[in-house]
Amino acid sequence: MNAPLHPHPAPADLIKRLAAIVGDRYVLTDAGDMHPYLIEQRDLWFGKAPCVVRPGSTAEVAAILKVCHETNTAVVPQGGNTGLVGGQTPDESGAQIVLSLNRMDKVREVDTASNTMTVEAGMTLLRLQEAADAQDRLFPLSLASEGSCTIGGNLATNAGGTAVITYGNARDLVTGIEVVLADGRIMSTLSKLKKDNTGYDLKHLFMGAEGTLGVITAAVVKLYPKPRSRETAMVGVADPHKATAFLSLAQQMAGSDVKTFELMPRIGVDFILKHVAGTREPMNSPHRWYVLIELASQLETGLEDTMLALLERAAEAELIEDAVIAASLDQRKYFWRVRELLSEAPKYEGGSIKHDICVPVSKVADFLEEAYAVCEEVVPGSRLVPFGHLGDGNMHTNLSQPVGADKQAFLDRWVEVNAAVHAIVTKYQGSISAEHGIGVLKRDLLPGVKDAVALDVMRAIKQALDPKGIMNPGKVL
Repeated sequence: MNAPLHPHPAPADLIKRLAAIVGDRYVLTDAGDMHPYLIEQRDLWFGKAPCVVRPGSTAEVAAILKVCHETNTAVVPQGGNTGLVGGQTPDESGAQIVLSLNRMDKVREVDTASNTMTVEAGMTLLRLQEAADAQDRLFPLSLASEGSCTIGGNLATNAGGTAVITYGNARDLVTGIEVVLADGRIMSTLSKLKKDNTGYDLKHLFMGAEGTLGVITAAVVKLYPKPRSRETAMVGVADPHKATAFLSLAQQMAGSDVKTFELMPRIGVDFILKHVAGTREPMNSPHRWYVLIELASQLETGLEDTMLALLERAAEAELIEDAVIAASLDQRKYFWRVRELLSEAPKYEGGSIKHDICVPVSKVADFLEEAYAVCEEVVPGSRLVPFGHLGDGNMHTNLSQPVGADKQAFLDRWVEVNAAVHAIVTKYQGSISAEHGIGVLKRDLLPGVKDAVALDVMRAIKQALDPKGIMNPGKVL
């Protein structure tokens, strides 16, 4: 609503002014140099830009935004460019500059007594995890793209991942942030405090805002003691109803030691075995569904007994069909590899229509039953490949094309399939965007699922913080 109706062309002297701030080498204008910043990893969006600017400090970000505010130049903040909804990609007008934060990748401070680390937004999630590990601590956010995604992008999209069941989303792992506003002012709430009731908690405005309100440049993240023991198991189950009951039992018996509870369908495993070299059956015999469960504890002993007791109780209650506990680090890594490959395996089978939805945990099984039925009705012969974080109700309910179908003709039905699946999500009071954000992909769907008053409040906040509409225009709202 706040984006300029007609993009302003970049001022003739803009690149020169930006180069004066960051240096000539950090303003990219060559088409080849800019290309990686202008495309989305799945090739769904291609943008244009007069330049890509790579600041090295918060002060430089502030100076850049001050110039852009003055000249009405639109800015697209970008971290690791791993987003899946187009939020990090400029449009095709050629009027939006890309502001890449990947040079800002330093650890500013580690405070083990407070269990916090202050890091810059361009640090990759993997490097952040490694920095925590070096201090005998854990930063629990974990994503398949952690080698290239950045903590700034994680916060801007409120990333989820495989450990939400215990630790929460990205916003739950932060005590303070530093943000540069649209006009170049720097707002610093880099607090380590667990308790601070001095008015509005402003950091939550910017986490999940996808760069539409300002640019996150640094954050104070929470650290946790490293687990001293870990047990991982691959479990075969008959259906999602049984898996949900197994989850409830696991939480009763192991409590917060349940760190991961992932649901995977047999068809996804079949895709992996068919197309990915070096893969094998994860268990002795195939099952219709699988659960990847991981327990972790601060105690050095006893966790294996807990896992064994859990699996025995689940088998007695006929909640599970079989289970294999990882006997080595290599076997644990392979179980995780199977889970991580589920994201890419469908591409080998042709077109795939993606969904990132969340429903109450108690309704996941019912949702999946209806999703199977409606997808078959809308596209006969299509193949549903639902997988994800059963522990928090987030399922990636992806639909693969019928065997032998025309890929583009199938993908052309994206909106129709989305509408059918999202209708079920709405029925169960769920969310059409669990952890990937809104970006461009779901922007036009938002008014149909978001409370009207809530949308008005979002627009009012956008107007107050970005009256010129220069911050990531065309995204979210």
